[in-house]
Amino acid sequence: MEGGNPEASIQLLKQKYDLHKAPEVDSAARRSEARTGERVPQNPLDRIQNYLNRFHEITDRENPQQRERAMEAVKRLLHSKYIIKPDEITEGYWENQRRIIRERGQEADLQHVNWEELKRQNIEAIVADQKSSMDKWIDYLSSSDALYPDALKYWTLRSVLSMGEYDKEKKAYPQRSIGTTKPFPDLNREALAYVIDIVDKKYTAKGAKRANEDTDPELEKLLQGENFAKLYAFAIEKVIPADKQGLVDTTGRWVKYDQGSDHMPLVTSLQGHGTGWCTAGESTAQAQLKGGDFYVYYSNDRDAKPTVPRVAIRMEGGSIAEVRGIAPEQNLDPYMAPIVEQKLDEFPDGKAYQKKVADMKHLTEIDHKMQKGMLLEASELVFLYEVDSLIQGFGYSRDPRIEELRNQRNPEEDMSIMFGCEPSQIAHNLGELRHDTKAYVGPLLPGIFDRLQSHNIEHVYTSFPEGKIRRQQVEIGGKTKEQLQNELKQAGVNITSIAQGMMENPKFTTLPDAQVLDTVKVKVGDLGLSGKPTAAEIYRKAQALGLELCPAEVGPHMRLQTKDQPLGDYYWIGMRQITDSYGTQGVFGLERRIGGLWLCDGWAEPDPKWEPDHGFVFSLRKFKTQKPQTLSSLLKNLIKR
Repeated sequence: MEGGNPEASIQLLKQKYDLHKAPEVDSAARRSEARTGERVPQNPLDRIQNYLNRFHEITDRENPQQRERAMEAVKRLLHSKYIIKPDEITEGYWENQRRIIRERGQEADLQHVNWEELKRQNIEAIVADQKSSMDKWIDYLSSSDALYPDALKYWTLRSVLSMGEYDKEKKAYPQRSIGTTKPFPDLNREALAYVIDIVDKKYTAKGAKRANEDTDPELEKLLQGENFAKLYAFAIEKVIPADKQGLVDTTGRWVKYDQGSDHMPLVTSLQGHGTGWCTAGESTAQAQLKGGDFYVYYSNDRDAKPTVPRVAIRMEGGSIAEVRGIAPEQNLDPYMAPIVEQKLDEFPDGKAYQKKVADMKHLTEIDHKMQKGMLLEASELVFLYEVDSLIQGFGYSRDPRIEELRNQRNPEEDMSIMFGCEPSQIAHNLGELRHDTKAYVGPLLPGIFDRLQSHNIEHVYTSFPEGKIRRQQVEIGGKTKEQLQNELKQAGVNITSIAQGMMENPKFTTLPDAQVLDTVKVKVGDLGLSGKPTAAEIYRKAQALGLELCPAEVGPHMRLQTKDQPLGDYYWIGMRQITDSYGTQGVFGLERRIGGLWLCDGWAEPDPKWEPDHGFVFSLRKFKTQKPQTLSSLLKNLIKR
């Protein structure tokens, strides 16, 4: 979805970059003509728009796996072009690292340092930071939250890729140099909305007059140059973060902005408060109010007036689209959970957000206990380490307090408390398994699941806490495929058209009698495979570990029986592939999006590669125990001999 005036903003790309003459635009035109049989007009604006439409083909794909793979391809292309290469890191950087070590008083240690290994570790960290900071911009600009014209998204990303780290003294972003080890600029959604807003106005007839009314001479000068880096730096300084000391007092009130109403009162109330919300931009606020009502909770300022925005609830029609706070990455600040919890009771779908509220309250309680030096109970550690479920917040990414609190803990000591055992009862390799072992934290090796079953070990991790191997019992069989489809429909499960076709394929069968199947969910990276393996490689390794392929009906049955899947989570069923209606070999997938629970499909042909963090569900091969021989059976064996 776009906000602002898309056609007008394309003028920016034409004037600033002569983009209509670029080779990539010509290539996009040829692809379109080959696909549609119709010639792309020679008009520069039409040619640029045709080029920008390619990105909609990627971001608007219904199949999540196809979209993800296409986005990964875009990222790989940008990474290869803009992420630093090891040979581009200058010797001056490494000399600076040596100087830092000397200044720390560790000069003697330099003689014993494996410098090549230290270099390798530094390079990995530099590359990872650059990729992560770049990907935040790509992910946001390709999301449904970025309600901006495609042309201004392009302008933004192209500009960010050439910007260095923010210079707080000069209040500027320098030009990014080849060989820089710095990450890309931080994403501030409110500052970005401000920049796109004023530029969009400049290129719209109705906005031209409003832009000219701005009396800030510095802004007028920046607008003439259309330099994103300078405008973004100006906006960063304009966005004032909320006073943390003033957040303790939550006294205030909710204000409702009706769907279709004037967006300017909402915009005015947010600007200058450092919320980080893109709604502070006029075009975004206008687009969001077209979609539904908007609620903001304002706490009292120093004059006891409710003017400080703390929480936003955006509606899409009659449903909650998102809930945002003012903490980092738009999570709730530590004091607002009770107020949000009470407000959510007013909405029909408010219960869907109650786990997030409960998680934020629980995390705040743990934070307060640790600040006071109090001991945490086993249940609190299980929560903090996300053993049973992920901690859900309201922001774009994980609440940073999770890692901050974990970094203050001793994982080995915490594991003993959680598992109710001594440290010696936690095995880290197969050689440490004993009759009294309670947990295993180590690599998955051939036959390991047989060994773990023989020792009746419940807690299994490849690494703690991220590498938990999750077991789940799933009841399958006893229902026809028609009954399964009807139950999925009655449960309100969303089914992709391809997954529906897979269920109608003759190769999709169900067992006549009900039975319980033990399943294990593992990530591709847990299997010990390097790179991005194929489905065939994943299947072979899983079977070597003691796992088996699931019957195809596990996908629909598990979808019906798994209602608490976290938002944004998805995984695939390790099963024999079924050819879909497009002739592609696929497997079932389970996902939860904003719109609810989904039964999806995923390509599992020989060529496509799978990422290390992709999850697969397999069946646990039953371990056959040796029954002790009775006296009569021993005698029979002796007689046979």
